[in-house]
Amino acid sequence: MSPIRSVTIAALASALVATTLTGCQLGAEEQDTSPIVIAADLELSGPAAAVGKAFQRALELKRDQLNASGALGGRTIELKVKDNRSDASESLRNIGDFSSDSRVSAIIMGGCNECAVGAVRTVNEKKIPTIALAASSAVANPVAERRYVFKLAPNAADSAAALTSELRRRGVRKAALLRSDDSYGEEGLTALRREFDKVDIKLVADEAVRTTVTDVNEPVATVTGEKPQALVIWTPPEQAMLAATAAQAASFKGSLFFDAAAAGDLFLGASAKSTEKATLVFTQTMVIDDVIATTPAKAARRQWFQDYTARFGGYNGSSSFAADAVQLIADAELRAGGPAGKVNRDGLRDVLETSQLDGLSGPIRMTPDNHSGLMPQALTTLVARGGRWRLAG
Repeated sequence: MSPIRSVTIAALASALVATTLTGCQLGAEEQDTSPIVIAADLELSGPAAAVGKAFQRALELKRDQLNASGALGGRTIELKVKDNRSDASESLRNIGDFSSDSRVSAIIMGGCNECAVGAVRTVNEKKIPTIALAASSAVANPVAERRYVFKLAPNAADSAAALTSELRRRGVRKAALLRSDDSYGEEGLTALRREFDKVDIKLVADEAVRTTVTDVNEPVATVTGEKPQALVIWTPPEQAMLAATAAQAASFKGSLFFDAAAAGDLFLGASAKSTEKATLVFTQTMVIDDVIATTPAKAARRQWFQDYTARFGGYNGSSSFAADAVQLIADAELRAGGPAGKVNRDGLRDVLETSQLDGLSGPIRMTPDNHSGLMPQALTTLVARGGRWRLAG
């Protein structure tokens, strides 16, 4: 074979390979490898810092798990976290910055009720899907005025119903309430009164305390002075532990009952003695090591509990809400579609509004009429025993 003919055949072969490759590339759908950017506005300093930091740890762990799993189809999650210093004005500035960043798909807000409610107008105007981990129903209601806002935390009405059921089972006829002086505390008072009336439990005393207060001895002495059989504590975690200690100092002989918003660390530490035998209404994930993993959802919750504990040396009950928020956004991002590399916030919002997830926190169901997705059956009864929370019974 002549050198010229050999070169010609090689050239034709190379051209054929190039044409074939080009044809494959043209026919193949371009894979989206752009990051899913989730912004987080959290209370990392100020009075609510303990919960805010637990949320941040959970977000980072869930990000790492999803990125390592390959479930995102070549995409990865990026987190942009800002500290709102437990201040609603600072939070609003953060939300403005995040919503103006075209790379950000959605926002997760922390447990600050005032921050979440205060951001509603900006979130809706900027049309950026936002999941708040705050408990107040005003975060997500009325839905018609909060199309881009969703809530992932226990609801006051569900918590009050579960607490009242347990009080009734224990034969309590007189109860007192210590609550936070904010919208969620007001909701708690209204919901408990409604539930108490149904079963003839009398609310003999009610005191509201600002969430920034660190000395609750006086209000606790006031409510326990009415000799209730039970004291319901409806405050953030740190304040709830202070209230338990104050009740012990006031020689209160009745039972302590905590609302879901009071849930914090699994291990009670310095509060172990004052909280012994106290009752908490919260999600099962807090004590999933007490539960036999009979379903895939329970197995996932147990794995989350173990992974969080292994990385951070303890467990915080609120962590599962933050992790579920990441999962909801990631799932919605993948389902929303749109051009590769382009953020589709409207599509993501539409998917979020009909999301269903057997989450780490429990069953979650969002609908166009209900943007607060945690189902009532996610709540169960826990008891403080031996310095930690355990499944009751």
